Amino acid sequence: MSANLVELVQNAGIVGAGGAGFPTQVKLNCTVDTVVVNGAECEPLLRVDQQLMALEAVKMLTALQAVMDQTQAKEGIIGLKKKYTPAIEALNKELAAFPKIRMHLLKNFYPAGDEQVLVYETTGRIVPEAGIPLNVGTLVINVETLLNIYDIMVDNKPVMDTYLTLTGEVKNKLTTKVPLGITVREALELAGGTTIEDFVVINGGPMMGKIVDLESTITKTTKGLIVLAKNHPLIISKTKSIKETMKMAGMACMQCNYCTELCPRYALGHNLEPHKLMRIAAYGSTCDTSTQATNAFLCCECGLCQYACVMDLQPWKFNTMLKRELGSKGIKNPHHNVPTSAVPFREGKQFNVYRLVSRLGLTKYDLPAPMVETDKAFSKVNLLLSQHIGAPAVAVVNVGDHVERGQLIGDIPEGKLSSKVFASISGRISAADSEKITIES
Repeated sequence: MSANLVELVQNAGIVGAGGAGFPTQVKLNCTVDTVVVNGAECEPLLRVDQQLMALEAVKMLTALQAVMDQTQAKEGIIGLKKKYTPAIEALNKELAAFPKIRMHLLKNFYPAGDEQVLVYETTGRIVPEAGIPLNVGTLVINVETLLNIYDIMVDNKPVMDTYLTLTGEVKNKLTTKVPLGITVREALELAGGTTIEDFVVINGGPMMGKIVDLESTITKTTKGLIVLAKNHPLIISKTKSIKETMKMAGMACMQCNYCTELCPRYALGHNLEPHKLMRIAAYGSTCDTSTQATNAFLCCECGLCQYACVMDLQPWKFNTMLKRELGSKGIKNPHHNVPTSAVPFREGKQFNVYRLVSRLGLTKYDLPAPMVETDKAFSKVNLLLSQHIGAPAVAVVNVGDHVERGQLIGDIPEGKLSSKVFASISGRISAADSEKITIES
């Protein structure tokens, strides 16, 4: 089974379901000693992975063992929070059949699901600056990604659907599976619609998610939709301009260094000190020659620095702008320091998720979103040809063609890092261009 796994995964269009959508076949085409499952469900309010672990423990463990065999890993570690009791109970019932796999229980802190934080928590290894887990012999893989691997291994089923949590100002908070290519509006209707009229939608979690249009498309990496009022403090924060961020840095940053003390990458020994980078925003320079604008490349944009700040400043947003500006000038990350230890008292500085939810003003939405099956039939989907890192797929169908659910509609360009796209419903191709394929049943 595992000898063919890379090809199977590539042909199934599997990408990382919990993050940026890195094509999974690339990860599997390597040798590591440890595979870590990211079951931490990093963002508040999202409920997908914890429920999938509880409901599909055997499938996930079977796929994990196959990934371990493929990569020659000696150990598999499932990193999940100790509060995920149903998932822990389900996995404990099955782990005896998988002797090379164990659980590692995490405290309820943010961002436990950051892959570099997760690697350190589960293995004690520190990923170097500008590095990836493979640099320390570790592969990190998402829960739903493993279930997609199981589907292609056992049922020959490519990626056509995704799981997502619908929460916030919706009538019924729930988690469900939907076909790729439906709109955000259609997804919200599965939750009974919204409870307010003047609202916006965040695609993803409250910390790193993006505000999206109702007619935008559900993709392979969509894990949640959060509906909030337009005047909610989180929405006001997300829509604050970089110009205003820099202005506030000059007016209000008092160099207390709380943002640095709570920065998860600084805590791992990386040379990232957000409070010093804020001096660039405020004054155009720093007093420390070791602090350069390129230090911003070390920022993972988790947003925690903002909620450590007593003035509600946004170092992460400034770092994002710096990275974009440097990149546009062809400047790449020059930092490759290999830390030998984390900072002292790191564990005592971890930011509790309940506290974070309160700071975000989301406590009333921090409620169960149970997994439910919906029988809604969709008559139209728009399948984006780019749902992943790498070059977009290229259409292999034409307008007027009839396709069946699971049929290939977008293939990998030769020599490019990409992922295949499959029909999520049966129907006729009604429109096609370089960005998307529209299918109508």
